[in-house]
Amino acid sequence: MLDRPIRDIQDFLLSTYFADGLRITVGVLFPSLILAQYGMLNYGMTLSLGALCVSVVDSPGPIVHRRNAMLLTTAVITLLSMLVGLTNKNPYFIGFLLVIFSFIFSMFFLYGTRAASVGTAALLILVLSIDDIRPWEDVLVYSLLILGGSLWYTFLSYFFYRLRPFRIVQQTLSDSIHEVSEFLRAKAKFYNQNVNYEENYADLLELQIQVHEKQDAVREVLFKTREIVRDSTPEGRFLLVVFVDMVDLYEQVMSTYYNYNLLHEQFDAVGILKRYGMVITRIAIELDEIAFALKTGGIPRSPVTLVEEVEALKNEILTLEKENTDGRYNTLGIIALKNIEVNIENILARVKTINGYFNKNEKKKLKNRDIDTEKFITRQTIDSKLMFENLTFSSSTFRHSLRVAIVMLIGFLVARMLNSSHSYWVLLTILVISKPGFSLTKERNYQRLIGTVVGAFLGMGILVYIHDKNALFVILLICMIGAYSFQRKNYVVSVLFMTPYILVLFDFLGMGSLSIARERIYDTLIGSGIALLGSYTLFPNWEHINLKEAMLKTLSSNMDYFEQMTYLYFEKEQNLTNYKVARKEVYVASANLASLFQRMFSEPKSKQFLMKELHQFTALNHLLSSYIATLSLYYKEHAYTMTNPEALKPVVSNTIYLLNQSSQYLVKNNGEISNVPLAKTSDAIKKGMRADEVLIIEQFDLIQKVAYDIFKLSEKINL
Repeated sequence: MLDRPIRDIQDFLLSTYFADGLRITVGVLFPSLILAQYGMLNYGMTLSLGALCVSVVDSPGPIVHRRNAMLLTTAVITLLSMLVGLTNKNPYFIGFLLVIFSFIFSMFFLYGTRAASVGTAALLILVLSIDDIRPWEDVLVYSLLILGGSLWYTFLSYFFYRLRPFRIVQQTLSDSIHEVSEFLRAKAKFYNQNVNYEENYADLLELQIQVHEKQDAVREVLFKTREIVRDSTPEGRFLLVVFVDMVDLYEQVMSTYYNYNLLHEQFDAVGILKRYGMVITRIAIELDEIAFALKTGGIPRSPVTLVEEVEALKNEILTLEKENTDGRYNTLGIIALKNIEVNIENILARVKTINGYFNKNEKKKLKNRDIDTEKFITRQTIDSKLMFENLTFSSSTFRHSLRVAIVMLIGFLVARMLNSSHSYWVLLTILVISKPGFSLTKERNYQRLIGTVVGAFLGMGILVYIHDKNALFVILLICMIGAYSFQRKNYVVSVLFMTPYILVLFDFLGMGSLSIARERIYDTLIGSGIALLGSYTLFPNWEHINLKEAMLKTLSSNMDYFEQMTYLYFEKEQNLTNYKVARKEVYVASANLASLFQRMFSEPKSKQFLMKELHQFTALNHLLSSYIATLSLYYKEHAYTMTNPEALKPVVSNTIYLLNQSSQYLVKNNGEISNVPLAKTSDAIKKGMRADEVLIIEQFDLIQKVAYDIFKLSEKINL
């Protein structure tokens, strides 16, 4: 295997991020480059501006959504450039337009991320056209060139997609598999000696958010792509089965949750836990191999050595069990080790199955999976009624839109007073920094400042020491690709590339000087200050406002997941689609709650409510879904069943009652303390049962205990 840094570089060069950066660079640079050869650079720059604005909405997703968004953006920015160009001589009217359109286009957040991008692109052309005063005849030419540049980029993007229609799915699926491998690595750390459980658990929650985001992105491009869902092709079937199996594998990984502290107390001296960690890390490496093969079109190597390592681990546990004649090790500890090893075997078997799909002969034999894809995706309808319903201060989007309109007006007035030659930089900074929540605005603020300051010094160094035009053009090209490649992956790096790119570009246009860099830093500082102050003082959206809704959603999702899992044992005919939808909803709700918890950390201390309780609530719900996943795997992977499922009903009913009561407390806590006893399965009933049935009952008991802990915690929470 290649060294990790080399593999990471290769992985990035094959990623959707770099592909996006390359496509946007070609789309933006070519019009200017070609027309410059004919002495029409000004026309070329306007074409490039149109292409740049449309590229804002060209984020990964179904091609139909991308195409429609680009065409809509083309129409909007063409009309807007004409309107602003014809009226920008009047500063009062243009200020009025800025406020109105800042509010309207910020409300587009209601319709999802892509619609919000359309609003951002519209505001971008508005800001860049404010100071561009020209005769009305030139305004019409300018608008037509914006139209031409937009259509050029739309054609280019669609052309690249048609060359390799499955490429975006391969890249997105590869990224999601890589995130699962990182999640596995974090799990492996629990087997290291002297591990910090709190820190590692926090990392695990953060990775859970990343896994959810990547898997959701795959569903978006996989289940909404006609060539895969409707047209039956070997490549489409291959990508579908790999994703479905990876989601099942992630469920297996989620189910491996044990009392690691007790395991370390018993087995650290033997050193067996370290080998567990090594084997799990090796499985993560195998997943990386599969992810990399998806991007390269290659075939991952067979995990032969890993199979031998797992077999050796199994033998070591058996030896440990045989030698435990003096009772040195707790029986429950030995059972836990065996359960973990069995789970590792199952995960490895799933990895081998996925690995086998890459074989060309196997790929041709793959059959269509009967999946009701509509149940796994969310469709956002563009309904004007939703816009009007949110014209109230109770709507966080309305408050955000109003805040953006006000801070944009303040930025406009400040820029006018400063009389800067590039005053639009203040407005651009406010535009890209202003986010619906304070924590996101604060984070983007720091990223913008760091990237701009460091990038400005790099740009000045380039202009001072490099004067060869060919060398400067190569640097310009590298900076463009870097800026556009990292804009979704790492905003700091994107801005760090963007600033030298702008400075070198100004130098090519004969407008370059060190004062430009200084001016950009000043304008960025002013814009950042206005945006951050606005997010704190003007109708702020604090995360604790969404706390109750997120906690209730997590509870209800876990309850539904638990109920769907019980049907596996109670019903003769199971609807696995409903089970998988419930499982997906748990992952989404848990990731959203964990994300909210992280964002609250970035807010002022006075706005951080119930942090300790929220951490416990998040941890308990994660534990609950892990235990539920274990029970489902008992049925699906081991074929464990209950001869008499009626024996489970008291525990199941009490678990659901406890979770329902927890929800009631979160909705309205009257301060009363309830005493709900735990339901128990009598030893007499257990006595005549098989070993697998006893395991099932014990797992149900564990779930009930976690539900009880959530119930007692909810009694203390007053939202």
